[in-house]
Amino acid sequence: MKKIKIYIGCMALLASVFTACKKDYLEVPATNFVSDETMWASASNADLFLNDIYNQLPNINAETEHLDQYTDNSDVGVLWMSGYSRIATAQVTPTNIPVGPWDLWKWESNFKNIRKCNLFITKVSASALPDDYKTQRVAEARFLRALYYHWLWAAYGGVPIITIPLDNLTQGDEIYRPRASEKETFKFITSELDTIAKVLPLKVDAKDYGRPTKGAALTLKGWCELYEASPLRNPGGDVSLWKQAAATNKAVMELGVYDLYPDYINLFLEKGNNSSESIFARQYGPQKGSPIEGKQGPVRDANGAQVAWGNFQPTQELVDAFAMANGKAITDANSGYDPTHPYLNREDRFYKTIIYDSAIWKGYAVTTRVGGNNAIDLGYSSDNTHTGYYARKRLDESRNPSDNFTGIAYQNYMFFRYAEVLLSFAEAENEASGPTAEVLSAINKIRTRGNTPTIEETYGTVSKDQMREIIHRERRVELCFEDKRWWDVIRWKIAEKQPDGTPGVLNRPEIGMVVTKQADNTLKYTPTVIRNRLFLPKMYLMPIPQAVIDRNPAIAKQSGTDGWSNGQNPGY
Repeated sequence: MKKIKIYIGCMALLASVFTACKKDYLEVPATNFVSDETMWASASNADLFLNDIYNQLPNINAETEHLDQYTDNSDVGVLWMSGYSRIATAQVTPTNIPVGPWDLWKWESNFKNIRKCNLFITKVSASALPDDYKTQRVAEARFLRALYYHWLWAAYGGVPIITIPLDNLTQGDEIYRPRASEKETFKFITSELDTIAKVLPLKVDAKDYGRPTKGAALTLKGWCELYEASPLRNPGGDVSLWKQAAATNKAVMELGVYDLYPDYINLFLEKGNNSSESIFARQYGPQKGSPIEGKQGPVRDANGAQVAWGNFQPTQELVDAFAMANGKAITDANSGYDPTHPYLNREDRFYKTIIYDSAIWKGYAVTTRVGGNNAIDLGYSSDNTHTGYYARKRLDESRNPSDNFTGIAYQNYMFFRYAEVLLSFAEAENEASGPTAEVLSAINKIRTRGNTPTIEETYGTVSKDQMREIIHRERRVELCFEDKRWWDVIRWKIAEKQPDGTPGVLNRPEIGMVVTKQADNTLKYTPTVIRNRLFLPKMYLMPIPQAVIDRNPAIAKQSGTDGWSNGQNPGY
């Protein structure tokens, strides 16, 4: 059976499935639709339907508004981005919900995709297609359904669990389904993933890149378990949840399939597509690219001409999270950090992630200082950096500046990679058992990939609390600009306030760096507040869209065990 490599976005669904109408002699057969019988009669036709579901995966490389912009990791020099502005000012309501980059947690889009998965699963399971095809492809569709469900679950808590295609023409009011509880939704997702992990292959050939594997199913399951074990969903600190998250992530590590890619720069570029570190990624490939450099890269070239939009703008808080070359945090008295030369002797990942004043990009020095070719803009009057920084990570320096607005790049977008598995295992195992040798080994693999000394070389023996702080910082630095920080801040429940009662990370002023040249030609670095942020306790969950409550009486009349009433999450 011929298999199709999934270049997401290059395949479109041939047709919608319609039932035949009663014919008379005046009717002309439609030529732009495929009948129900034809659609499910061959693997190639069924694959077109499934490929359309893959095509709906968020096209993050073409996005301008990223999850990191909702957090203390990144800013952007515009005010029109609705999610960015509503999150920062706590103006989220049931009628203006930020839906994440590329509708990541948009209710309607995700449930539309879930319905497509349900239809594929139902039709293929009942078809006469070969059993091996049905087993593989149905497992893929169940993975995609779990993936779409997990975004809804993380954003909203409990949601309706629907596993069959609903049809209001034949089912009437039965299509209205109530919300399941958060824990019921979690159990549905993880149970699905546990089942299909036993079916999906350990590896796929190059022609099948983009399809889920056993490792992808276990990684998604392990991530959901980590989220469930974290303080947001596990305020009582149930250790068994941490143990389960650790066990699932360890199972991925023990598959023997994945490893860290040695080159941190190329990992995120076309050279690193489908590397040993990639677990599940949206494929771009030669038939489908993205304008990522034009949307995210430094705004101006050496002559001051605009060549990009600069939508990755690291904050000073993120910059400060990177360690020194000796592995110590800059807050450590023995780190050697010099605030008058803040970019000297930093860890390797810093130079591969951040473009700072005087950093070389495309052969010229990017100067974000006052009067420089990319001078900081504190007033939102241009696309120039609002923080004094741009991102380097995930951007291809070899591309010509003239290509930035219209050029197409072909690096994949990794939803999950092996470094995150190591971090998730280390976090869960540390919470369950403390800083064991396995915890240290997992974190040290990530640190030494970037030539950073091990935990033992840097700190000696550490406590469980110290290890937690190290893991949180490593996760922030390693995964920045990968749309992970939002979920971490939410699940750790540190957005509104810290465990010690101090303001949370999204309830503090956001800081940028103003660099000015002095009369003696030295540079002065002045951390500067660039905007204030407000995060309310209710915002750990997004509100259920008011339109959903208005049209679904099963939700509108429902009160839940998670504290909602009339179908709506608390506080909205």
